[in-house]
Amino acid sequence: MTLDSKKEPFHFNLLKKDAGSRARLGTLTTSHGQIKTPAFMPVGTQATVKSLLPETVRQLGADIILGNTYHLYLRPGHELIRKMGGLHEFMNWHHPILTDSGGFQIYSLGALRKLSEKGVVFRSHIDGSSHVMTPEYCIAIQHALGSDIMMCLDECLSYPASFDETEKSLELTVRWARRCKETKNSERNALFGIIQGGAWPRLRKRAVDDICDIGFDGYALGGLSVGEPKEIMYEMVEMTAPLCPEDKPRYLMGVGTPEDLLACTALGIDMFDCVMPTRNARNGMLFTNSGKIAIKNARYREDKAPLDEQCRCYTCRNYSRAYLRHLFIAREILAIVLNTIHNVSFYLTLMENIRKSIQEGVFEDFRRNFLKNIRKND
Repeated sequence: MTLDSKKEPFHFNLLKKDAGSRARLGTLTTSHGQIKTPAFMPVGTQATVKSLLPETVRQLGADIILGNTYHLYLRPGHELIRKMGGLHEFMNWHHPILTDSGGFQIYSLGALRKLSEKGVVFRSHIDGSSHVMTPEYCIAIQHALGSDIMMCLDECLSYPASFDETEKSLELTVRWARRCKETKNSERNALFGIIQGGAWPRLRKRAVDDICDIGFDGYALGGLSVGEPKEIMYEMVEMTAPLCPEDKPRYLMGVGTPEDLLACTALGIDMFDCVMPTRNARNGMLFTNSGKIAIKNARYREDKAPLDEQCRCYTCRNYSRAYLRHLFIAREILAIVLNTIHNVSFYLTLMENIRKSIQEGVFEDFRRNFLKNIRKND
C-alpha cells in the first residue's frame, strides 16, 4: 500500500458504532498498511510468531503483529536490527507492527529491577547483565526498530495494590509518558499513551485526564489481566474506555480469552493482543466454536473429525483430531505448527466475524450465540 507522503501516515477512521453496545468498527492507516478494527494482534515477541512463517500469519488474516522492545533490545539488539533495515525487513513482515515498551516484562523481573525517576535498572533474564531503560531510550530503541506503533514506557503493578502505591506509580507513568512524547521525533511512527490506575476507578479517571492532556495517537489500557478477578477487569474497562477520545484507537493490553475479546469489544475496545492462542497451542489446548479441546485426552485417540467443523484453516481442512493427538503425544514439532495455525486462525476469524456483525448491526446476537455454543462443552 503506497501512501501520499503529504498525508499523515497514521490515521484512525471510526466507521460505525454498534446500536446495542459500545462496539466500534474502524480502520487504522499506517505507513505499512491498513488495520481493520476491532483487531487482534498475534504476539511476535522476538520478531516471530512462534512456529509460524510470516506469510502464514498474513494468510490467516493478521493485519498487524506485536513485537517486544525489551526482548529485541537484549537479543539481537536494536542497533543490529536497524543495520538490517529495521524490524519489518529483518523478519520479512511488510505490514504494520506494534512494539510493546517492555514495561510489563521489566515488571515481571521482580527483584531483578529497580525503579527511579530516571527509569529502570534491571538485570537481563538471559545472562544477568545490568541495563538501564529510560523513557527516552525506550523510544530511541523503538525508532531503531521502525515499528509503526510505539508504546510509552510505563510502570505496571500487580494486583492487589494499595491506593497510595497505585497513585505513586500512576504519577511516575504520567511523567515518563510526557518524556516519551518529547522524545518522539518521527511522524511515521505513532505513539500510544498507557492508562494505568490499577483497580481504583478514581485513579483510572485521573490517568485518562493526565495522559490525554499530553496527547497521543492512541490510548492503551494497561495494568489489567495481572491477577485481578475478571469482573474487576471488565469494570475498569467499562468505566475507562468511554473516557478516551472517540477519534483515537483504544487498545487493551494483554487480553485475552475469546470471551474477553467479545466482552471488551462491546465496551469500546479496538485493539487486543495476547499470547494465549500461541501458548495454548504449544500446550495442546485448542479453541473451537464448541469450546476448548485438550488434544492429549484419550477420547480423541480414534477421532476422525477435524478440530472444528466450522473452521476452514489448513489444520482443520487436512487433519483429524486423532492425528493431532498422536503428534502431540509423540512431541513432534508439527504438532505445535498445526495447533498454532488453528488457534491463531480461530482468533483472527473471530475478529473478522465480530467486525462483520457490527457492520450488519447484529453484534449482540452474534455475541450471544457464540458464547452459548462455546459454553456447551466448557
